[in-house]
Amino acid sequence: MTIQTRTKLLTIGSFILGFGFLGALDGIIFHQILQWHSVIMETDRTSQIVSDGIFHLATTLTLVLGGILLWLAGKPTDLSNGVRKLVGYFMIGGGTFNLIEGIINHHILAIHRVRPAADNPLAYDLAFLASGIVLIVIGLLLKPNKWKKEA
Repeated sequence: MTIQTRTKLLTIGSFILGFGFLGALDGIIFHQILQWHSVIMETDRTSQIVSDGIFHLATTLTLVLGGILLWLAGKPTDLSNGVRKLVGYFMIGGGTFNLIEGIINHHILAIHRVRPAADNPLAYDLAFLASGIVLIVIGLLLKPNKWKKEA
């Protein structure tokens, strides 16, 4: 396998793993531990649990796919700036999850809020989006800049 192919697998796998990881954290923390919301709130409890189960299945499949791609890429230390690519694109993937999930589910579809029972649910929704932006910025700072000569 060529270095270019391994680098693409590392980049895509890291992004997908980060996307799935933040999705899993969202499900574990907000859906299960804190029980602030379910994927679909305006339904009975059984349907909320089913919607969360489908969400958990999707995040699990995403984690598996990211893991397979990283396994195929091989050791990140064997690639130029491999660890920086792994961590940077992982963070970008996680931040992208927060932005996509926050914009689509919280604002466009309005199927749930981060913490709908809060005095100011919009503040929680905006903090969720801000966390996505922060993760993306951290990832962009960590990943190698393709315009600079790589060491």
